[in-house]
Amino acid sequence: MDPMSAGLIAVGAGIAIAGGGIGTGLAQKDIGAAAVGATAENPKMFGRSIVFLVLPETLVIFGFVVAAMLWLKMA
Repeated sequence: MDPMSAGLIAVGAGIAIAGGGIGTGLAQKDIGAAAVGATAENPKMFGRSIVFLVLPETLVIFGFVVAAMLWLKMA
């Protein structure tokens, strides 16, 4: 594989991880604020709040999977 293709694949893998991380951060800031408010009003909502905070983490996992697939293609 020529160096230009390998470099572009590496940049694509970095964008996949960065996009997943930024998307997760933006989603969790709103969800976290709502979860704290809901838990303050009703402590029984803590479990549901944790579940809703975990859901955006799938974006990072998908970004990591895409990046790993790109890195494996590069090798």
